[in-house]
Amino acid sequence: MITSLAIKNYALIEDIRVDFNEGLTIITGETGAGKSILLGALALVLGKRVDLSSVKDPSKKCVIEGHFSVKNYGLQNVFDQNDLDYEPQTIIRREILPGGKSRAFVNDTPVALTQLQALAPYLVDVHSQHETLEIVSENFQMEVIDALAGNDALLKSYQLQFADFKTILEKLSVIKLQKENGLKELDYNTFLYSELQQASLKKLNQQELEETYETLNNAEAIQESLSNANKLLDEDQIGSLQTAKEARIILGRIKEFSKTFEDYWLRLNSAIIEMEDISDEVANSAEKIEADPEMLSQVNEKLQTLYKLQQKHSVSTVSELIEIEEQLEEKVNTTLGLDDQIENLEKQKNKLCEAALKTAVELHSKRVEAIPVLKQKLEETLFPLGLPNARFQFELSPSKDFKTNGTDTLQLLFTANKGLAFGPLKKVASGGEMSRIMLAIKAVLAEYKKLPTIVFDEIDTGVSGEIANKMAGIMHQMSKTMQLLSITHLPQIAAKGDHHIKVYKEDRNDITTTHLKILSEEERILEIAQMLGGKNVSEAAIANAKELLN
Repeated sequence: MITSLAIKNYALIEDIRVDFNEGLTIITGETGAGKSILLGALALVLGKRVDLSSVKDPSKKCVIEGHFSVKNYGLQNVFDQNDLDYEPQTIIRREILPGGKSRAFVNDTPVALTQLQALAPYLVDVHSQHETLEIVSENFQMEVIDALAGNDALLKSYQLQFADFKTILEKLSVIKLQKENGLKELDYNTFLYSELQQASLKKLNQQELEETYETLNNAEAIQESLSNANKLLDEDQIGSLQTAKEARIILGRIKEFSKTFEDYWLRLNSAIIEMEDISDEVANSAEKIEADPEMLSQVNEKLQTLYKLQQKHSVSTVSELIEIEEQLEEKVNTTLGLDDQIENLEKQKNKLCEAALKTAVELHSKRVEAIPVLKQKLEETLFPLGLPNARFQFELSPSKDFKTNGTDTLQLLFTANKGLAFGPLKKVASGGEMSRIMLAIKAVLAEYKKLPTIVFDEIDTGVSGEIANKMAGIMHQMSKTMQLLSITHLPQIAAKGDHHIKVYKEDRNDITTTHLKILSEEERILEIAQMLGGKNVSEAAIANAKELLN
């Protein structure tokens, strides 16, 4: 319920704050006094987009703040789902800054307008004679039936099943598209993969292949060079080894004389040992090197295959080719394995479809049972409201399509007079009839579920006398279990309120401003007397006002 509304620098309001209580609060005032301004401010708190022309002084900040007590409404999940900070005493603030920028806050945390709009329906429900879109909505009509049928738990179960079903359908759609695209590329990817696989890339060492090729391709020149090198190292008379050994003998004669001479001998000796190793290895290599045209051809073939693959895939190493091979293998296997995934998802889809359909059938059955009860209650409620011949027809039919609330389709037909055929509610009901039907629906709903604060904005227009008394009685009865605000011009309804707020205008220093006042008992008598007989209040009007209040 709304506990207070503070408005600053909005329309004709400079700075006011009004507190609201439980029960039925009546709001009255002359035409043009500013009752619509109050509703406009409340609409901004509930997420309506800003109209900059509504700001009283554009050079100053406009602030509208509503306080709501939500502890008894079970809204924790609603706050969580919309990423809002939950507080039992929730504060919503809208600010319009000079320059036109608008900001919204829930419990002092900045929020997007969409978050505020998602929360609003759980806080306040505003109705006027000219706003009847909700009542003709199939979803709203189904909500009313479900409330009477006690379908809340069943609906939640169905919606979970439906959500899982939609998720599986989306996955199936993605995988089927993936398969369709994959099949187009499968042959090409399979060819590329086979080509790389046949090359046995993991067994290839490109550097070794290139070295082997160069060696085999230059075998004679290499053999000749190695032989010549070996001669220079180890030939008896002129070989480097022989010369070095002679030098070692000479240094050996003097190495005992000095540490320096001994170092010379040691270094030369190490060099000789290394040269002997080199000489042996060069000799061995020279013996091993021989022309092998067949092996040269094989190595060349492998290298040419490797070079072509690298050029084809725009890479320069074997490891990159192996990575591409693994990627192609994964693509091919994924495409080939999609049929198994599709089959598995189809099974899940069918299982979820069966479960959701079973729940939808239960929902339909309970709705069928609830419709006669709702029909009777609505017709009984409308009878004293000047619609004694009002009749409803609920045409509920199961369909093959899943919707957010089941598989049913609903058409609500109505007639207000005997002898006239039933027709769609939105086509055959007048504005005044719509208002009374909405009041009747809300009155019935109040018996079955916790409703948000309801604001009735002059839905009693065109009503008077005993019908007005009956409307007032219905509102008063509803207000015993919920908070209800009624903007009215009818004294019969005004007299039924638990609280009474008057909206009035005042001129000060050539400036007109709107004010709100919570009326005392004596002030209520005067206000209702003026509603009965005009500004010149008579004793009879006063007596009549007291009688209405009592």
